[in-house]
Amino acid sequence: MDYHAPKRAVNDLLLRYAGNEHRPVFFDIDAVYPGLRALERAYPQIRAECDALLSGGVDMPRYHEVNRPATEISARTPGDWKVFMLELLGHRPAANRARCPATCAALAQVPNVLQAFFSVLDPGKSIPEHDGPYVGYLRYHLGLRVPRDHPPSIRVAGQPYTWREGEGVLFDDSWPHEVINQAHEPRVVLIVDVPRPLPLWPRLVNHFVLWGVAAPLYGRKVVQKAERYNGDLLPG
Repeated sequence: MDYHAPKRAVNDLLLRYAGNEHRPVFFDIDAVYPGLRALERAYPQIRAECDALLSGGVDMPRYHEVNRPATEISARTPGDWKVFMLELLGHRPAANRARCPATCAALAQVPNVLQAFFSVLDPGKSIPEHDGPYVGYLRYHLGLRVPRDHPPSIRVAGQPYTWREGEGVLFDDSWPHEVINQAHEPRVVLIVDVPRPLPLWPRLVNHFVLWGVAAPLYGRKVVQKAERYNGDLLPG
């Protein structure tokens, strides 16, 4: 039995409404999802909370330790890709969120957040080319720590983007993309996923897949792993 056939069928449906091979790669945040600007406005507070996690030596899991399907891209190149989960499909790890109240308050101003986490790349840690598994979301990055020497960059469908601290970028991660990183310092961004804008009928299908299928299965499992990993981190 082909267990991936239903997902491919939904992806094919959504791609028809997204533009198939002519769909955009990068998006104008103000035109498509202006609520994300709340995160840039809160950048100083978000950066401060992330810096406190890093300087405090908080032990973050590698991405594939909480999300097994990411093993192929997380563990295939030297170095670690670590994550600090804040939200995934309605599931929210309490211990992690207690350490980042300003970040969570800013996220609460963004409509329909699907996922949010800090993404920390070790110096020199690149991510091989891959594409996101599902078409129904767009991915936002807010640059928090970007090395000045040899700043890392992401290439999406052949189009490069170099992160800047305090700047957000919105892109379609269902396109093939990779991270090229030759920096000697960590690269840190806040990653936020939001639903792809779609007409009513495919939007309802997407809503069902995300909240009716993925949330109770995938979302709960990933956040439970994050809670087990960081469950002792509630401030005393």
